[in-house]
Amino acid sequence: MVYFNSMELNLSSKKVTGAISLFSNGFLTALKVLTGILTGSISLLSEGMHSFGDCLASLIAFYSVVESEKPADFEHQFGHGKFEDLAGFIEACLVIVSAFFIIFVAFKNIITKGHNHEFSADIALYAIIFSIIINFIVGIYVTRIGEKTDSSALIGDGFHILSDVYSSLGVFFGILAVKYTGFYILDPLIAIITGSMILKTGFSLFVKSTSNLLDVSLPEENLEVIQSVLEEYKKEGLLGVKRIKTSKSGSTKNIVLVIYLCPDTTLAKTHTLCDKIETRLEKELNHTNVIIHSEPYGS
Repeated sequence: MVYFNSMELNLSSKKVTGAISLFSNGFLTALKVLTGILTGSISLLSEGMHSFGDCLASLIAFYSVVESEKPADFEHQFGHGKFEDLAGFIEACLVIVSAFFIIFVAFKNIITKGHNHEFSADIALYAIIFSIIINFIVGIYVTRIGEKTDSSALIGDGFHILSDVYSSLGVFFGILAVKYTGFYILDPLIAIITGSMILKTGFSLFVKSTSNLLDVSLPEENLEVIQSVLEEYKKEGLLGVKRIKTSKSGSTKNIVLVIYLCPDTTLAKTHTLCDKIETRLEKELNHTNVIIHSEPYGS
């Protein structure tokens, strides 16, 4: 019953966090885009497009955390964890597309307008300062909840929001420079730099999200924990390990073990030992799905 309540609490936290992220990104997207249009700042407008990508990512993350926590059913017999991994992949693609759009608009502005492109710097500065503060608070919160619940979708969403803070800081100092120097060409140049940073982030997220979709093995530190746990049970009848296979589905760590036992070990003792190993791995790694196959030593 305690485990069930804990799962309910995690799901509730993830839902609330996803909703907060979605509302925050939606509001800031509207603020940046409208302010960018009204003031004529291409760099601020590019930030608005970045936030729009984050808004879509938050929507996908919110949907994925709800779907991923559904119990296994006939069609999804290993659970719905891959929904989170798919969400991370889509988020990465959205970030990459938005980055290319920002760079395209900035280059187009340089070619067509260049030094003649002027905008109201004061209003743009107020808008970007406000967005930096909100994004920093929400980004830290979403990332911490994502790490606490081991949600790849929320971690990716929080990473998006925090990357928005860094790009917004670049836009802020750029607009400040434009205000005091009058070099309006700096505005689209800053947008290009911002877009390039977002593009790098997008490719990084793309690689990370595809790892789970392609069932890449768990990180080395997790494998070391598994080896350490198995080593402890050698005194209880475990004679060796033939194979270890791992992957990750959402927040669930899938572990398949093929172990060697003494040929005369009873079924009851085998079952007890396997239960102990499963319980210990869950305690050490959290959110595990362990399958153990035993073979007689020497086979």
